[in-house]
Amino acid sequence: MDKRIYIDNAGTTKTAPEVIETMTEALETTWGNASTTNYYGRQAKQMLEDSRHLLARSINAQFDDEIVITSGGTESDNTVVKQVAKARQSEGRHIITTAFEHEAILRPLEDLEQEGFEVTYLPVDERGQISLADLKAALREDTILVTIMTVNNEVGSHLPIHEIGQIVADSNAWFHTDAVQAYGTLPLDVQTDQIDLMSVSGHKLNGPKMVGFLYRRRGIVFPSFVRGGDQELKRRAGTENVPAVVGFARAVELHQEKMAEHRATYVALKHQLVDGLKDAGIDFEVNGSLDEGAAPQVLSLWFKGVPNDALLTNLDLEGIIGAAGSACTSGSLDPSHVLVAMFGAESPRVWETLRFSFGIYNTPAEVDALVAALAKYVPLLKDKTDRGQR
Repeated sequence: MDKRIYIDNAGTTKTAPEVIETMTEALETTWGNASTTNYYGRQAKQMLEDSRHLLARSINAQFDDEIVITSGGTESDNTVVKQVAKARQSEGRHIITTAFEHEAILRPLEDLEQEGFEVTYLPVDERGQISLADLKAALREDTILVTIMTVNNEVGSHLPIHEIGQIVADSNAWFHTDAVQAYGTLPLDVQTDQIDLMSVSGHKLNGPKMVGFLYRRRGIVFPSFVRGGDQELKRRAGTENVPAVVGFARAVELHQEKMAEHRATYVALKHQLVDGLKDAGIDFEVNGSLDEGAAPQVLSLWFKGVPNDALLTNLDLEGIIGAAGSACTSGSLDPSHVLVAMFGAESPRVWETLRFSFGIYNTPAEVDALVAALAKYVPLLKDKTDRGQR
């Protein structure tokens, strides 16, 4: 039995047994091509459309066909950035985002800048929040897209998406949000929040990897990003992975049923960790906010004077798995662009921060074990660092 303690659910989550059961059944019984009209194809198509209906309802989409199945958050983000730019470049070549978006947004934006598009990167403060006044000031007649994440994947900042949606709705721009870290944990309503486009990924809520969706409001038109056949109403080519889609839908269903309960559990675990570290006399600070403007499941902590790579390695040897930042850049030697945006490149936080992110299988006993391990290694590593500096 695996006795490791996994507290890196913002990186990915363990696939739920109910999801595995659903997918296994679909693999065994529904192996047809959903784009064909034979018996097996019709069977697969029905399961695909039933899942699409559930996904649409989960964000209060008005129509089921506003859900475009993709391979996950990265594809959805890339599709929005590149294809909206292609479709609307005659109307304008200005895009607004934040300085701490996921790389799936920032890197395609870098490509667009090489092609002559202008990008405004809104700054974020030490709470991981933007200024709505800055957003209003940045909007122009030639702004075609505003893309701002719902929850930051490294520090857990929950941005004011409802207010952002209201501001963008009064402009000519389309509003996209990367909701990968929020979906399944926080209630999302594309109607109330006036969201035009939304990216979601299945593996962040105990579903399978390589499946997600792009919400695309009716009337939002741009060319397909993945070219080939006419699947997904000609919006995304490729034979649909029906077992993964139904597994994703089952994961969504499970999280929708207990969303409030899960949030309360995550908040309790976060406070247990923070209080335990205080009681142990550990010198640390929360990056961002603990409560106000914070998602419940992500906690970013600065352990003062302790290199994050050394601390992460020692925790791993103890069987405790956390992260130094985004899973997408964990192998990089560069500092976290999120922490640089919040605190500056010279801040020691960029090299001395760990992220702990909770999921549905974490327990108070695991947090106690984490506190004990941190109480053991943080003073030891800090002493080594101090002696090395002397």
